[in-house]
Amino acid sequence: MRLSQILIQTLREDPAGAEIPSHRLLTRAGFIVKTAAGIYTYSPMMWRVIKKFAQIVREELDREGANEVMLPIIQPKELWQASGRWDRYVTDGIMFTLKDRKGSDMCLGPTHEEVMTDFLSSQVNSYKQMPVNCYQIQSKFRDEIRPRFGLMRGREFIMMDAYSYDADKKALDVAYQKMRDAYCRIFERCGVDYTVVQADSGAIGGAGSEEFMVIADSGEDAILFCRESGYAANVEKASSRLPEAPEGGEVAAMEKISTPGVKTVAQLEAFFPDWQAGRMAKTILYKAALAEEEKIVAVMIRGDLEVNEVKLVNALDARALELASDEDILKATGAEVGFAGPVGLSEEITLLADKSLKGRTNLLCGCNETEFHCLNVNLGRDTRMPEFHDLRTARAGEGDPKTGAPLEEARGIEVGHIFKLGTKYSEAMAATFMGQSGKPIPFVMGCYGIGVSRTPAAAVEQHHDDKGIVWPIAIAPFECVVAFLDKKRAEQIELAEKLYGELQEAGVEACLDDRPMSPGAKFKDHELMGMPVQVFVGRRAGEGIVELLVRKGMEKIECSVDDVRAKVLAALGR
Repeated sequence: MRLSQILIQTLREDPAGAEIPSHRLLTRAGFIVKTAAGIYTYSPMMWRVIKKFAQIVREELDREGANEVMLPIIQPKELWQASGRWDRYVTDGIMFTLKDRKGSDMCLGPTHEEVMTDFLSSQVNSYKQMPVNCYQIQSKFRDEIRPRFGLMRGREFIMMDAYSYDADKKALDVAYQKMRDAYCRIFERCGVDYTVVQADSGAIGGAGSEEFMVIADSGEDAILFCRESGYAANVEKASSRLPEAPEGGEVAAMEKISTPGVKTVAQLEAFFPDWQAGRMAKTILYKAALAEEEKIVAVMIRGDLEVNEVKLVNALDARALELASDEDILKATGAEVGFAGPVGLSEEITLLADKSLKGRTNLLCGCNETEFHCLNVNLGRDTRMPEFHDLRTARAGEGDPKTGAPLEEARGIEVGHIFKLGTKYSEAMAATFMGQSGKPIPFVMGCYGIGVSRTPAAAVEQHHDDKGIVWPIAIAPFECVVAFLDKKRAEQIELAEKLYGELQEAGVEACLDDRPMSPGAKFKDHELMGMPVQVFVGRRAGEGIVELLVRKGMEKIECSVDDVRAKVLAALGR
């Protein structure tokens, strides 16, 4: 391929609003062009990258027996109502919805569990037809509240989504492991440093899930991990050994104490010098959107810990959650902000507590009276007994849940996510097959996603330097570029053409930079665009000497024309 035939437009300056390296460099290199907030056009060079990554995905999924299909982007409301997800996605405000000319409600697919389940239900009638695994590579649409970071968080993006259908949980475990293995091979082949972490299933639902994370400082997700045990989890899901806190001692009589102007844990520690935060129970009020209603819920947690709102959403099975307003708190407790607690709390308010409070005695709590707190509060005696759940945010430095070794924190970019859905969707949508017993049985499902447009951007986050992108070989737009530096020198053009042809014959995916540009401009462009190996034919062409550059590390050497083929192949690991 000749670069004069490819539309390439690089920029000298960083684009306004680009906050992370991949957004900045992909835009400067002309790989992506912003069309609207969170919506990008992929240039010919970027499309080559995406197609190469998509082909890796196809090869590894096909290897595991998955079938590629293509599902409709526009989906009817009825399917989403059948699964019970329409209201949640509409409430969250992330789903694009529309009406057709007949007034029927439709959506642009943010994901395809419903459509795929409807399709499989119509095609698979018996356990003899399973296992079945189908996937597609297609655009998805989500109306992100704050699109940012270029391809990292967009409103339109390309995704591979796969769905497995099995007869029982044991078969699902097999399908899940096959896909997990395929994912590992995919990310290894495309040259990114990744880790697999336990994750929350979110709006997709299901029992177990894992995320594939590319480690990068710009990652939006926090990961907690232990080098000793190998434990790793997204902070939304992570657990840890409970930090130690002073015991409350033998049960004592409750006391109500005037605490004028004392609202926060820090202020309470100063007001009661003998009471550390670990002996306090703070109560936080939330407004939760449940399946049938909105209601105020109270959540108790040890004073030195923080509530994990993702865990809280899951405990409540809520569609949405937000902190209660000052007005809501006053109405629910009769007290101003800072004095809420379990003592005397209305029976109408759901009361939850983190497991850190289970069995604790003589707590310091709010008592729903402005400027008063209670000492020696014992749950179940002085208050009703709350529902206990794991609602705590694990933190770096706390102990690994198994070994107790300190957890470390890193930032990660989610590039893949796999779920064990079970029968969540098949039961809701009455999707069944005839089992060996002769009775209809719901499909046991798995769900698997990979960010096809996000992963190359994540690769740039890991593979770049101060000069530009350093593409991993497997997904680079071209493996090698041959460029002549002076269009007026026939010997340079002739030698460049010769080397270009020889490299292609050797199986190298090469391109020829025959654009009418100055040498300096070509050097800058190729540093920015990041092809793994670069061959420059310049002033010593007549002597049969060219310059060869390995982009990773900017290793530059002069070599004889006769050695170019061998050195390029060696640089590509062949």
